Amino acid sequence: MKRGVLILAVFGLLAAICLGRLTLAIERQAVLDEARPADVIVVLGAAEYRGKPSPILKARLDHALGLYRRGLAPRLLTTGGAGGDPIFTESEVGRSYLSRHGVPVEAIIIEPEGETTAESATSAAEIMRRMDLKSCIVVSDGYHIYRAKKILQHQGISVYGSPRPSQIRNEWILRWLCFRQAVGYALWSAGIRI
Repeated sequence: MKRGVLILAVFGLLAAICLGRLTLAIERQAVLDEARPADVIVVLGAAEYRGKPSPILKARLDHALGLYRRGLAPRLLTTGGAGGDPIFTESEVGRSYLSRHGVPVEAIIIEPEGETTAESATSAAEIMRRMDLKSCIVVSDGYHIYRAKKILQHQGISVYGSPRPSQIRNEWILRWLCFRQAVGYALWSAGIRI
């Protein structure tokens, strides 16, 4: 009995150390803007409300629009499924927003099926492969970039992260969000798709 408890304690300690190190890596990536010329800018979805982007999605789209206007990529790829909305998808709302802000519709690709980060990133990578696009700038919230990059890289894509400007001012909230992403990435790495 004691040996089983000891093994469990050692396993728990090792898991905590791994998650701690992963959380720190995610925190470092969260503030790193790697934007550079690429084939496409991938904008990860966030909530939309009856065809209008939520403040988070709008901030991601605005950041991606700035990168596009700087000439860093000739195309944008918006991701995200319906999320419970019977009419609109996050990706379609993103396309509509970007086109209203001067991006030609033919320069916008949509991935309207993904319900999770893993699904959206995997589908975006498949779209990119079909279009012979080999590199991307991924735009999301800073704490979300690390996991999205790893999933896209796993699909053979060269990925550069570019976090949207953050409204998170509380260090503990940011740390908690990074820890949640560490858990999500660890589960994804173990084959549990979330």
